[in-house]
Amino acid sequence: MSLRNIAIIAHVDHGKTTLVDQLLAQSGVFRANEATVERAMDSNDQERERGITILAKCTSVLWNGKAGETRINIIDTPGHADFGGEVERILGMVDGCVLLVDAEEGVMPQTKFVLGKALKMGLRPILCLNKVDRPHADPDRVLNDAFDLFAAMGATDEQLDFPHIYASGKNGWATLDLAKPNDDLSPLFDLIVDHVPAPKAEARKDEPFQILSVLIESDPFLGRLLTGRIEAGKAVPGMPIKALSRDGKEIERGRITKVLAFRGLKRQPIDGGAEAGDIVAIAGLSKATVADTLCALEVTEALPAQPIDPPTISMTVSVNDSPLAGREGDKVQSRVIAARLQKEAESNVAIRVTETSEKDAYEVAGRGELQLGVLIESMRREGFEVSISRPRVVYQADEETGERMEPIEDVMIDVDDEFTGIVIEKLSARKAELKDMGPSGAGKTRISLMSPSRSLIGYQGEFLTDTRGSGVLNRVFSHYEAYKGPIDAGRKGVLVSNSDGETAAYALWNLEERGTMFVGAGEKTYQGMIIGENSRSDDLDVNPMKAKQLTNVRASGKDEAVRLTPPRRLTLEQAIAYIEEDELVEVTPKNIRLRKKVLNPSFRKKRARED
Repeated sequence: MSLRNIAIIAHVDHGKTTLVDQLLAQSGVFRANEATVERAMDSNDQERERGITILAKCTSVLWNGKAGETRINIIDTPGHADFGGEVERILGMVDGCVLLVDAEEGVMPQTKFVLGKALKMGLRPILCLNKVDRPHADPDRVLNDAFDLFAAMGATDEQLDFPHIYASGKNGWATLDLAKPNDDLSPLFDLIVDHVPAPKAEARKDEPFQILSVLIESDPFLGRLLTGRIEAGKAVPGMPIKALSRDGKEIERGRITKVLAFRGLKRQPIDGGAEAGDIVAIAGLSKATVADTLCALEVTEALPAQPIDPPTISMTVSVNDSPLAGREGDKVQSRVIAARLQKEAESNVAIRVTETSEKDAYEVAGRGELQLGVLIESMRREGFEVSISRPRVVYQADEETGERMEPIEDVMIDVDDEFTGIVIEKLSARKAELKDMGPSGAGKTRISLMSPSRSLIGYQGEFLTDTRGSGVLNRVFSHYEAYKGPIDAGRKGVLVSNSDGETAAYALWNLEERGTMFVGAGEKTYQGMIIGENSRSDDLDVNPMKAKQLTNVRASGKDEAVRLTPPRRLTLEQAIAYIEEDELVEVTPKNIRLRKKVLNPSFRKKRARED
């Protein structure tokens, strides 16, 4: 039986996970009467809720085509730029990839990112033009744009000679020629077998065992599981191995307790061992992590590991010290929070955790607000209570001049024609530079800009408001440039509670003319907690507990019932992006609250005068 290892790469929401569903179904992984779910590879709760892939997943299918029976290991990768750290490592353990491009949307920022990584690794991608059955699809234009992108990214002549195929992942068909319709994905299976080379490692079956750890996860029964492609030799349960760091230093020794191979959606133990070229998960070591080499005891050199792009956004995660602390979560101590953050940094190399000079506070740096938001949301669901600061960009110093450099992002926006003016005006005020602008069909305009990362912190909500929810904004890290100076985001002031207690409907009703409420009636608040947005630019201390004064004078008419406007509830990402430098987000398993860092209004005013 021959073997193929491929990754499916694409911009977010271009249909990777849906296509993998169909590949699994048509290869016979599921029984005819078996109940299946949509997006079977998105097994994480947050992935299902958000509709995105966060963690890379491995699966494998058996295909009996023209070339005989072939096992195809398929890796479904994240499409969002914030999780690009996964994509870089995965491409190191495959021999080919399928680049999926939406035949309507076309080439997007993340398409450039993932294609650049694949070309740099020397892979020869297969271009799959997906969603060709959509009403506004234009596969010919997208094919030409993709060829231009390959050329612009420095593809070799061999890489430029890429095969392409048309598909509808949702409906489960692919064809090499749109004039010749087809009703299944067999042309794609055959193209993968024909175009993707067999693993070179297969020729090294008799050499000492070596594997580069690419993914890490924890299993309650097996302990630490390290996934990668066997580069040489054979992995057999019970054999002694050691782990080497990137620089070749020995980390630990141990024995393989389990070798798990991917068979369909399940991981199955292989008692007879796995050979070079196969992608497997190995249990038995307790210290080795991502980018370490697991090998036979006689091996002395580590396998080369792919360098990881640096984080661009950071925020401070600290112990929750609000008056309501400890009432809703059971993990509130700083040592427990620190251990959880370190565990995340171990398994996700795109996240970096460092201690700060502040007491019980840690700086967490990552690729973007979404990635950090996913981490905090996971902690919240696990019972943690934490306080989060406003995200900050991670600056770098120029090696020659020492000048401060800031991250710049490639931004692509699709928006209805009528909203182009307001979008360009807002982003230009935030120091973004317009690169290109043109029609993208169906009354929409595509705007391409280069923008400082810090300009985009907190802009997503404003953007959706300005475009009435119809705009789509995509962004990906591009490079570092000299610091562009201060940016005025223009946020309004906030309404801050001046006392502790429960909100009263009458008080909130009177405060509605001052601005927009974030809380409803009967909710616990405390001094210094932000309960709404002021309609003006300054902060205002208010009393949300003030009840109506009762007298013994009978009113001539009945009092009207107080009718409150429903409060504006911020999601975790919206809250993190909304706050200013002097504010925090209090995150508990049950609530997301906004607050001032300094709760006492007198101390706040004193600090403001000192600044």
